[in-house]
Amino acid sequence: MGKALKATRTFSLDKEILVEVKRTKRDLSESERVNRLLRLALALERQAALEREISSFFADARDDRAERRAFESASIAAWGRN
Repeated sequence: MGKALKATRTFSLDKEILVEVKRTKRDLSESERVNRLLRLALALERQAALEREISSFFADARDDRAERRAFESASIAAWGRN
């Protein structure tokens, strides 16, 4: 990832979160650690939204399954007669 433009913002964080950020930052600054965590969280949210969209799409397709099986059965029977 290339250098991003930085913008300074002020957010309030729970003390437990700050303690965990400090504990897990290793050689990163706290800001870098928070940015990495936020990027990961945003990626997880995008993935979850995509999975919900996929689930919704295929939920509609399940209704067609009985019709598809009936068509397949009729096709196989027709091919057997030929």
